[in-house]
Amino acid sequence: MAANTEVVAQQALRHHFATMQQQRDSATLGMWIFLVTEILFFGGLFTAYLVYRTMHYPAWEMGSEHMSFVLGTTNTVILLTSSLTVALGVHAAQVGKPKVTAILLLITILMGFGFLGIKGMEYHEHYVHGLVPGPFWHFNHVDAHGNVPPNELQLFFYLYFVMTGLHALHVIIGLGILSVIAFFAWRGRYTPQYHTPVHIAGLYWHFVDLVWIFLYPLLYLIAHTHV
Repeated sequence: MAANTEVVAQQALRHHFATMQQQRDSATLGMWIFLVTEILFFGGLFTAYLVYRTMHYPAWEMGSEHMSFVLGTTNTVILLTSSLTVALGVHAAQVGKPKVTAILLLITILMGFGFLGIKGMEYHEHYVHGLVPGPFWHFNHVDAHGNVPPNELQLFFYLYFVMTGLHALHVIIGLGILSVIAFFAWRGRYTPQYHTPVHIAGLYWHFVDLVWIFLYPLLYLIAHTHV
């Protein structure tokens, strides 16, 4: 068995790397560089959010009142739990338990689909209540604290749909990556000597969770805690 895992590791070692550790470190560094570009990308959106929130706080507070606190919190719990299962999956790959790795990644994938399903329910509710900016905007409610210009409220929902939509796109990409990794894990491709793809996929999924951790309070909790 040990000899077999060594053969698998040698087959996975690319010719331009001297050792598996060097190959793993290079892949990890590349992934971190990619994640930094993603952080810069989302950082621009967060900056726009904070600027407009400062300028139009009543509209932001009113927009947050139309977020579902229960669904948003449920999705937060789901993503945090999925971050735990993917971390356990990476550990299982490191100690040579490919079947366990595959099962844990499959659980992560199911939770990812659960997150998207709940997000779809929220989008549907916004559509029903006329809160989708553009030609579908039919919201004419007057805030109890005073009139909020519709264009300012629409700006909140523009940013809401862009930020959560891009996050959902990253979740979908992550689900595709994890599905491939889980398939190969079930086939016994990963060993304690070679589990770099599992590690890299785990880093990506943690990034997806991290972005949501920032989105959740900024979008859902304004009307509840004034964060």
